[in-house]
Amino acid sequence: MSHPVNLTLPAPAKLNLFLNVLDRREDGYHNLQTVFQFIDFTDQLHFSLNDSGKITLDTPELSIPHEDNLIYRAAKLLQNKTNTLLGAHIKLDKNLPMGGGIGGGSSNAATTLVALNQLWQTELSKQDLIKLGSQLGADVPIFIHGEAAYATGTGDVFTNIELNEPWYVVLIPPVSVSTHEIFSHPQLTRNNQPITISDFLSHGGSNSLEKLVKSLYPEVGHALDWLNQFGFARMSGSGSTVFSGFAEKIQAEKVASQIQAPFKGVVAKGCNKSPLYR
Repeated sequence: MSHPVNLTLPAPAKLNLFLNVLDRREDGYHNLQTVFQFIDFTDQLHFSLNDSGKITLDTPELSIPHEDNLIYRAAKLLQNKTNTLLGAHIKLDKNLPMGGGIGGGSSNAATTLVALNQLWQTELSKQDLIKLGSQLGADVPIFIHGEAAYATGTGDVFTNIELNEPWYVVLIPPVSVSTHEIFSHPQLTRNNQPITISDFLSHGGSNSLEKLVKSLYPEVGHALDWLNQFGFARMSGSGSTVFSGFAEKIQAEKVASQIQAPFKGVVAKGCNKSPLYR
């Protein structure tokens, strides 16, 4: 190959504007209802094509073995599915917190599938990529879908939804929450009443994981208490990240300027279309 082809793409975070756990399925996953919206807070992934067939990673911020890394697993999955002889070197610039409930690892996997499908010219449809992504984790499909959506099933059946795109203060407590621990916890409430899209649009909604996460990780409760002084604060996904929306950027920046250690925070714009596809 005379000159390698390179591609740099963002892996954005998502927020769960509400999350309702309905019941546990026989496959161990849960049926749920949620609304996903993206924010312009992202990791960056750099892809370089090679014709050796090897997949190599440069992820200095991550201390997990490559074989367990969702980026590597996504690349191998696409390679095996399409029988391509091409490989890639992938470098990650990590900004999103681990165990934050905003989908960092899942978004990395989704961006990897989308990028390598393009670089390797494997020509899978978005629907094919969503199917592959669902083998890697319940949150990967929404990042490939790339549109704000009301989601049912395990969070993989989408109805696109037009939402306001506020400025969010995203507050990051100094803890990493294990999604697996929360969803497998005996004290998780699994029989919440379903709500409709119009219920959500008129009244908002809550996160049915929040109570359990606060009891196991008091820092998440402290973060919610702090942010609730300024607006309606919610936890995203299984935590630890909490957020509140503001109509004006200047309002959000004013709140963010008051964040103190041990919390970290960012101001991010809500996006109905994923930054991955911009």
